[in-house]
Amino acid sequence: MKVWAVANQKGGVGKTTTVINLAGVALKEGKRVLVVDTDPHSSLGYYLGLDADRLETSLFDLFKSHENLTGDLVKQAIVHLPVLGLDILPANIGLSVIDRAMGQDAGMGLVLKHVLKFLEGRYDLVLIDCPPILGVLMVNALAACELIVVPVQTDFLALKGLERMIKTLVLMGKTQHIEYRHLIVPTMFDRRNQISFTALEYLQNEFQSHLWDRVIPIDNSFRNASMSHLPLTHLAGSSRGARAYSLLFSECMSKEGGHVNRS
Repeated sequence: MKVWAVANQKGGVGKTTTVINLAGVALKEGKRVLVVDTDPHSSLGYYLGLDADRLETSLFDLFKSHENLTGDLVKQAIVHLPVLGLDILPANIGLSVIDRAMGQDAGMGLVLKHVLKFLEGRYDLVLIDCPPILGVLMVNALAACELIVVPVQTDFLALKGLERMIKTLVLMGKTQHIEYRHLIVPTMFDRRNQISFTALEYLQNEFQSHLWDRVIPIDNSFRNASMSHLPLTHLAGSSRGARAYSLLFSECMSKEGGHVNRS
C-alpha cells in the first residue's frame, strides 16, 4: 500500500485539487484508493459532497481514541462514495483542537500511521490532504507517508510558503534521522502571464533536484469539476488539467522507496 501526503505550509496552492485528481487517475487505473482529510476545514470532504458536521464518526474520533484503536473503529470512520468507488477518512472541525488538547500526549505524532496499519491490504493507494499549518496533524501525515507531494502556485507569494515547507522537511528529517522524499509540483501555471514563467524559472534554479519537470496548468475545467464533486479525470478526462495530473501520477508511481533512514 503506497501512502502519499500532499502538503504545503501555504493555503490556496492546490493541495486538495491535487489529492482529488491523483485519486481520480488511480481510480481510472483500477486501483483501490483511500483519501484522508487531515484539515479541520474539511475541504476534501466538502469537495466530495460530504457535510462534515453531519458525520457520526471521523478522523477526530480516531485521534481521541488513539490509545485504544481497533480495526473496527477505523473502518467505522471510513465513508464509501459509491459514485466514484472512492473511500474517504473524513475530517471535521474537532481536529482544530488536537494540538491544544492532545498535542503533548505520548505517541500523538504516529496516530495516523497506526490507523493505516489496520488498513494494510485493503487499498493500493492512500492520499493524505494536509492542513497548511505545521502541527500534530501535518507531523502525522509526514510520519505515515512514503512520498510528499508539494504543490506550489507559480507566483512569488507562494514561493515563500514553499521555502518554509522545505525548511520544515529538513529540520524534521534531521531530528528523526530521516530524509523525506518529496516532489515539488508547480501548479496554476498561466502561459499568458509572465509571472508564471518567472516563478517557474526560480523553482528550476533553486529546487531542480526535487522539482517535477512539468506543470499543472490553469484550467477552468477544475472549477466545473469541483462543482460536480468529481475529479477532473472523471468529468473531462481529455482536458489539459486532467492530462497533467495523469502525468504527475505516473511520476509519483515511478518514485521508489520512501523515508531513507540515516541513523
